[in-house]
Amino acid sequence: MQAKSEVTLKFSGSLPEAKPAANKKVEVSLTDQNGVIFTALINAKSWRKAETNTTEFADWAGAISGKLGQRTENGFEVVDAGLQIFEKKAKEAKPEVGVAGEEAGVGS
Repeated sequence: MQAKSEVTLKFSGSLPEAKPAANKKVEVSLTDQNGVIFTALINAKSWRKAETNTTEFADWAGAISGKLGQRTENGFEVVDAGLQIFEKKAKEAKPEVGVAGEEAGVGS
């Protein structure tokens, strides 16, 4: 049976450092919670757009996703990687739930 391996790396707070690479791309490395390093080549135009988005959004999160590539010395390559920046929306305050239960006599 053949399977497809895909990986999504999520981050927030700041963009990872990008180094210029060949063919109008930038190389980005992210280290996960287990110390595994994932290296991805991102289109330079997409990277510039992400940089702009992070300055425009008050609170944001990012994701790099692609196919899981070859094992490297310290981790893995992410092949055909794409980058997205999402604006984090403030969560609306939920009404308190405990009031209805008290009226019904629950908890007395």
